Amino acid sequence: MSAQPSGPSSATPPAGALPLPDEVEAWLGWLASQRRASPLTLAAYRRDLGNLLRLAEGRPLPDLAVHDIRRFVGRLHGEGLSGRSIARNLSAWRGLYRWLARHHGLKANPVEGIRAPRSATTLPRALSPDQAQALLDPEAESVLEVRDVAMFELFYSSGLRLAELAALDVDGGLDLAEAMVTVTGKRQRSRSVPVGGKALEALREWLALRGQLAAAGEKAVFLSRTGQRLSPAGIRSRLAHRARVLGLGVHVHPHMLRHSFASHLLQSSGDLRAVQELLGHASIRSTQVYTHLDFQHLASVYDKAHPRARK
Repeated sequence: MSAQPSGPSSATPPAGALPLPDEVEAWLGWLASQRRASPLTLAAYRRDLGNLLRLAEGRPLPDLAVHDIRRFVGRLHGEGLSGRSIARNLSAWRGLYRWLARHHGLKANPVEGIRAPRSATTLPRALSPDQAQALLDPEAESVLEVRDVAMFELFYSSGLRLAELAALDVDGGLDLAEAMVTVTGKRQRSRSVPVGGKALEALREWLALRGQLAAAGEKAVFLSRTGQRLSPAGIRSRLAHRARVLGLGVHVHPHMLRHSFASHLLQSSGDLRAVQELLGHASIRSTQVYTHLDFQHLASVYDKAHPRARK
């Protein structure tokens, strides 16, 4: 048996958490000290391992076999956990057993080869072009509405993530002369995206008024009524409010505008790789979901228009 790694107790259980066996706490401590796992990751693993212990009903973890793990997966599924949640549980269990094999001489990993049941694919909702027009076209009647239109035009024009838009500064990222916006996305990857004419017009109108709100030294492009950087929650709230006031009849959130940008662009161009680059997806798989959205649109047109489509 190898010596048990030691490390700082950043994996200490939070108040109220059920105690876990020593070897499990040791693994969480190793993740914290050696793998630099975040507190959120450790908390998620702690919950998932709590599930394993609950399902084991007091049996020692080294005594569990493959058929036990399969039964546990069935129990979790019966309790209503999604395939994605079960897969996360299995990942935590598998990691623990691998560590036990390495440091405590466990002979076999009963979680190897066990897969979670598939979840139904949930496609992102997108606005129709008419809905996007209804959201963006009405004229602003106040400084805050001018700001809102600029934000939402930029969302739809350039497919930005919420955090990317909230982080924009006036002295970096936004280049109106070149009609480009440069943002830093996930995993610190930067990308530059074109800004459309309508968005440029809305941004110029907002930037001309921005000084009326800006606090001294504030660099953010989009400001709250107090002159500070508008938070992601504030942007989300303003978008939902505008959709509600305009009577769109659907809850609109920032990611829906990103979805709408991608699906409308793909419907017009058919260029999946270009859409991948514009969205900043590391993998084409993340972008392929929009081919399903495009197919849904085509299928809907077919069902309405083709004389042999209707029964």
